[in-house]
Amino acid sequence: MHQLTRRLSRINPRLATGLLCLALVACAPKPAPQTAPFRAASAPIWSNAQFDPGRMVGQWRQSAAFAATVGCSAGGADIGGRAGALTINARLCLSGQDVRLSGPMPGTGPGRFRVEGQEWWVIWVDTDYRTLAIGTPSGAFGFILNRGGALPPDRLRAAREIFDFNGYDTRFLQAF
Repeated sequence: MHQLTRRLSRINPRLATGLLCLALVACAPKPAPQTAPFRAASAPIWSNAQFDPGRMVGQWRQSAAFAATVGCSAGGADIGGRAGALTINARLCLSGQDVRLSGPMPGTGPGRFRVEGQEWWVIWVDTDYRTLAIGTPSGAFGFILNRGGALPPDRLRAAREIFDFNGYDTRFLQAF
């Protein structure tokens, strides 16, 4: 560094100062990418009070998830049981990580479930129960499940708007 300073002193002092500043900026650590939470803690969040848990039973394909970078591929979930005693067996991409889940899914309120210690809230479902938008009060993750093929653009748009309404930063919603 001393040699660099001595060489720069032979040229215009303003140019030398500018070059030194650029060198220091280039060495500065890069800011960390966005990670969870993906929603503002102060934002209100609502679950779907009209949600019918019995209609959740079946096979679901993950269509989108919140992540700063996608480090995994779309997953899926098999939800079994009946309305008062749902179970889940899934591999999902949550916050860019592959997560395997298996066990009971007890209801904790209207459109609300506890899955392996984490609160899952159904914040939107289309009228035919083909698409679910699931968020968490903590904002640690959010995702979209769909059944019956690819997620149509209109339902993706609707789910995105609901996530936005519930305080999520939808720039981080990655469709699969």
